[in-house]
Amino acid sequence: MTLIRSIVTTTIFSIFLLSCGNRPVEESAESSEVASKSVEPSGDWVSLFDGSTLQGWQVGENASSFKMEDGSIVAHGPRAHLFYVGNVQKHDFKNFEFKADVMTTPGSNSGIYFHTEFQEDGWPKKGYEVQVNNSQEDWRRTGSLYAIKDIKEVYVEDDTWYTEHIRVDGKNVTIKVNDQVVVEYTEPANVEREENMKGRRLSSGTFAFQAHDPDSKVYFKNIMVRPLP
Repeated sequence: MTLIRSIVTTTIFSIFLLSCGNRPVEESAESSEVASKSVEPSGDWVSLFDGSTLQGWQVGENASSFKMEDGSIVAHGPRAHLFYVGNVQKHDFKNFEFKADVMTTPGSNSGIYFHTEFQEDGWPKKGYEVQVNNSQEDWRRTGSLYAIKDIKEVYVEDDTWYTEHIRVDGKNVTIKVNDQVVVEYTEPANVEREENMKGRRLSSGTFAFQAHDPDSKVYFKNIMVRPLP
């Protein structure tokens, strides 16, 4: 009888140890699943850039055209595009407000794309481009909805930080330079584009910054988004 009681006790104790030993694995798997889920903003401004790394961003061709410098993303080099591929809203935005602090150096050209998608090379085919250009030879200036609704006026000088703000709500696009509205555009129903601009239409997608050419050097920081219903 004593022997049987001893065997039963030992068996129960062994089962208890095995149960305890498995718990951390289960909790770890659960934590990993939570960590991998998309970040769904609550309507507040959310940062897309941590100020120290390019985590959550991906470059196609010519990756060396983007680098970090003093808390900013620097676009400087052969044609390249830096796409947001992070967890905020699974990098797929339809209606939103977006803003970034930007500084151009003399003779520089760049752009901010929205409703776009990652591609390995070439100029992004999907989405719209908002121009960043205060003095380069292209006459389309900062704030233009590139080749759709362009502006010639210069609202900010080179070597000066300013805020570029983009709002998309339904078919309406509003672009501001600092606090000044420079473009208001409503996309027509069933809009038709030229062959090389078929992708210039509102849909949904991510954001991208452009490195235009080796003579252009442009800085970006404080990159924020606020999703809209």
